[in-house]
Amino acid sequence: MAHHKSSLKRIRSDRKKAARNRYQHKTARNAVRALRATTDAKKAAEMLPVVSAMLDKLAKNNVIHKNKASNLKSSLAVHVAKL
Repeated sequence: MAHHKSSLKRIRSDRKKAARNRYQHKTARNAVRALRATTDAKKAAEMLPVVSAMLDKLAKNNVIHKNKASNLKSSLAVHVAKL
């Protein structure tokens, strides 16, 4: 167990950050699933920029790798184009 005040604060803040990252990652995954499941082209076209922004934000904060975000965005764009 840590004894220094700064390390105790670091532990607290790390827990908060991990919880926020986990929430944002799960929310983005659910949004990707919802976009893939949709069959309405108009609704999918509206959802695509929102989901892309979520993925960009996750990549910017190093929750996911930037290439993974790029690959997901690309495959979602192809999916929307096919509808």
